[in-house]
Amino acid sequence: SSGINAEYGITGEIWQAINFCLKYPAIVPEMITFGIASALGQNFIFITVSEFGPLMCSIMTTTRKFFTILGSVVLFGNTLIMRQWIGTLVVFTGLVLDSLYGKTIKQAAKI
Repeated sequence: SSGINAEYGITGEIWQAINFCLKYPAIVPEMITFGIASALGQNFIFITVSEFGPLMCSIMTTTRKFFTILGSVVLFGNTLIMRQWIGTLVVFTGLVLDSLYGKTIKQAAKI
């Protein structure tokens, strides 16, 4: 973090940021909210990896992204080209197969 502080001091970007906040003070609560949300999100990722492992965290992240894309199409009318639909279908198929057979294969390997 000291490297980042030094960089802002050397490049003068800190003054641009301060001037921007002074010019548009309504952005400051937005920046604070964003910072808090980011910190909470990182905390949840850490807890998920600690409690359930990196694979489960990856599956949860992929599932969230899948539903974000699906929601974007359904709720906001965004369109996907055929290649994007194929990719979405591949991800969905992988998630379904993992939920159906992932634990079965792991349990069989333990026996």
